[in-house]
Amino acid sequence: MKIFVDCDVLIDVGLGRKPFCLASGELLDYLENNKNNGFMAWHSIANFFYITAKGDNKQQSKQFILELCDFLHIVSVSNPDLMIALALPLSDFEDAMQCASAMACNADVIVSRNVKDYQNSPIRTVTPEQLLLELKGCS
Repeated sequence: MKIFVDCDVLIDVGLGRKPFCLASGELLDYLENNKNNGFMAWHSIANFFYITAKGDNKQQSKQFILELCDFLHIVSVSNPDLMIALALPLSDFEDAMQCASAMACNADVIVSRNVKDYQNSPIRTVTPEQLLLELKGCS
């Protein structure tokens, strides 16, 4: 299963946002153990760094990004993917960019804490908790 990880999942873990970081961290652990299944958008790295690298946290944020790159694949996108994002019926453009990135890697699912923002997405979107339940059901 190709699992596309929205930026909010990464930020929740990076900042230790409770209670969200618990399931998000478990999902990242799953993806680290299943290295060919996880994907993220290129622009998620910039979003993550901007939000988490405040004050003395720059090096810690860079280290987290390096660790993510060991098991999450960065999706390659280009102009046509941006045109898809512009045409998607999502209310938030950044979410449309996430969705277009997920489409570019043929993701089976997008994992986000903000599922409602993806209600018009052509790709099924679930919370980390929902996906973990599904994955445990498959074991």
